[in-house]
Amino acid sequence: MSDKQNNQIGTPGIKWGVNEKALWLSKQSFKRSYQNEVVTKINALKSDFDVAQYGALCYDKVKYPLYVIKSQNWDIAKPTILVTGGVHGYETSGIHGALGFLSSQALNYTNHFNIVVTPCISPWGYETINRWNPNTDDPNRSFYENSPAEESAALMRCIASLNTKITAHIDLHETTDTDNTQFRPALAARDAVAHTNWNIPDGFYLVGDTINPAVDFQTAIIKSVKKVTHIAPADEQGNIIGVPLEQFGVINYATSKLSLCIGFTHAAYSTTTEVYPDSPKATAEDCIQAQITAITGGLDYIIANTQICL
Repeated sequence: MSDKQNNQIGTPGIKWGVNEKALWLSKQSFKRSYQNEVVTKINALKSDFDVAQYGALCYDKVKYPLYVIKSQNWDIAKPTILVTGGVHGYETSGIHGALGFLSSQALNYTNHFNIVVTPCISPWGYETINRWNPNTDDPNRSFYENSPAEESAALMRCIASLNTKITAHIDLHETTDTDNTQFRPALAARDAVAHTNWNIPDGFYLVGDTINPAVDFQTAIIKSVKKVTHIAPADEQGNIIGVPLEQFGVINYATSKLSLCIGFTHAAYSTTTEVYPDSPKATAEDCIQAQITAITGGLDYIIANTQICL
């Protein structure tokens, strides 16, 4: 949906109500297949991992089952790491980066960690290439008690059911040109607010937690990823997406206060990745490899620099 189409929904200066949200939903279309492109890859992992369904979206419970993939031979003495992808379903490399980590790298780390991966938290968003769910809720602002976003609520129930402490949580995201052409105009119209920051960083960057920034952990990930793709520079004000740099390629958010995915686990090591798939300097495969490398770079740091994996 274009900027113009978004602005045609509702009345300027008035927040969307039920009718406007329904109109927005009616304009969405299906562009790719979760079953063919994601579920088939999940099923292919069953020989090496424990694959379980932790829920299904009410929009179509047959079409949108939700899967969690865990390492076999679970050991309560090991630290548990969580990788989440597809919180925003349209962010393709996050989903395929999570799956790529499982198929190519995860078995190298099972001696050190219990591994938990939820590769596609928002499959309706994947198919329609949307940041929101059908109710215009943003799952990555909905990780709180009694969440209105069933994608977020289902994930929180799933992780709680494991009854284990999450040591590291890596949440895989993208920033795309459609943020400016589709999402931000829709958000401004839905909430009747003006948006002044339209910056899209060209390259990879991380979002850490303001309260627990895990500085060296973030540094290690950036050092690993810059071997694969370029790191986003700060703008003229020294910011990325309007936020001051904490270090090269890293900004911090109040993740719990903003109800972001990495905030609900309160992990000692947490980060959100961001890549720019529309960059002339990177391919789709570069972005997927950057996501995989972010995970392995973070895990390598924990193994090398802490006592929890001994």
